[in-house]
Amino acid sequence: MKKIKSLALLCFAVFMLNNVVHAQERYQATWESLSKYKTAEWFRDAKFGIFIHWGVYSVPAFGSEWYPRQMYQVGSDEYKHHIATYGPQSKFGYKDFIPMFKAEKFDPQAWVALFKKAGAKYVVPVAEHHDGFAMYKTSLSKWNAFDMGPHRDVVGELAAEVKKQGLIFGLSSHRIEHWFFFNGGKKFDSDVLDPKFDNYYGPAHEENETMSPEYMNDWMMRDMELVNNYQPQLVWFDWWIEQPALTPYRKSFAAFYYNKAQDWNKEVVINYKNSSYPDGVAVLDLERGKLGAIREQAWQTDDALGNQSWGYTTTNTFKDARYVVTNLVDIVSKNGNLLLNIGPKSDGTITDQETAVLLNTGKWLAINGDAIYGTRPWKIYGEGPTKSASGSFADQKEPFTAHDIRFTTKGDVLYVTALGLPTTPVSVKALSLKSGNGKIRSIKMLGSDQKISWKQNDDELVIEPSKSYPAEYAVSYVVALGH
Repeated sequence: MKKIKSLALLCFAVFMLNNVVHAQERYQATWESLSKYKTAEWFRDAKFGIFIHWGVYSVPAFGSEWYPRQMYQVGSDEYKHHIATYGPQSKFGYKDFIPMFKAEKFDPQAWVALFKKAGAKYVVPVAEHHDGFAMYKTSLSKWNAFDMGPHRDVVGELAAEVKKQGLIFGLSSHRIEHWFFFNGGKKFDSDVLDPKFDNYYGPAHEENETMSPEYMNDWMMRDMELVNNYQPQLVWFDWWIEQPALTPYRKSFAAFYYNKAQDWNKEVVINYKNSSYPDGVAVLDLERGKLGAIREQAWQTDDALGNQSWGYTTTNTFKDARYVVTNLVDIVSKNGNLLLNIGPKSDGTITDQETAVLLNTGKWLAINGDAIYGTRPWKIYGEGPTKSASGSFADQKEPFTAHDIRFTTKGDVLYVTALGLPTTPVSVKALSLKSGNGKIRSIKMLGSDQKISWKQNDDELVIEPSKSYPAEYAVSYVVALGH
């Protein structure tokens, strides 16, 4: 009997010790504790995701997704267009677009199938943009897509379908910018001044006014509700969370989210801009830009297919698949991911232009994905004549060529990708005999059994052009190095 009691006490002690250890491992709302975060391996492997800017702003489809702000900026093109098309803002305000936002052709199954064909591994819809209209069922605001407009839980339907089709689900919150977003409407006769709509347009303060504790608490409650209801493995924040007053809330949300991830036994990611979080606490994101060199920590570019707008407009123009593919390779070679945005129409259809680019990107990845997915940077990211753009809001204005080379690795395998289809010999200086990077044993082309003609000498590796290539835009070679 004593032995049984002793065994029971020992088991209880082990149980309590495990609980104490587990409790010690829980994240606290301090930078020291949060610095123990490790970037999710799924994110480092995924490389390519789809961002979705879809909301009420797709109804006017004019200017950009900032139409709700600009229509209240006296003298702006959106202000003039609004009056000419819908009448004065005092009679027809932004809220009056909501019943027109019907999403009658929204098919989450078809959307996710398209994203999968595009080669994306994660999907990030905007849960709430600066306009304050939630694209999900929420208990914190009546201004949402479940109770108004489409009368559908858009985020919830996408979350279920993304997970069903085997991709990773994330979401973005731009709620914090709502603090000031409609402030232009307070400066002339508009419906923003009507107290009946304070719970939508408000608080409409100036950007230089410090946010109230009530507003910041509401921001965090909305984010926590999203995490609890949809279990996203990525939460993306826009730039304005960097406001100093929000620092304790940023810490608290990160601790809450990372602890939730432990409960789910899943890896998660927070994307931030600028300096909202310290290095290593979350994953840096650059808008419409990229880095010019390898970054030790994983990072991400968020870029839009649309050149003028993230949301749908009737006059938007689009990047082509060649731009997407070559910049994806460039970004991945520097330890980054690409989160590529589309802007569906208000009826829930995706434009033909964006669909074509996604499908063509997917065709390239289906052949060359081994050089992208699951890879890590090599000793250098690449070489070649074309200068890479660097920084936020820095599009790659000068197109890459077949003589621009990017490197990625996976285990002992080295991938060498030419950012074009060579018609003349390609020189790779980093793989010369005297580079010290090893003697080449073999070279083969991904997606092809063609024999590759090449020569390694003291000064360079020379790869001769092939008669044909298995995919458009760029070609990836598998290079086996000797030891």
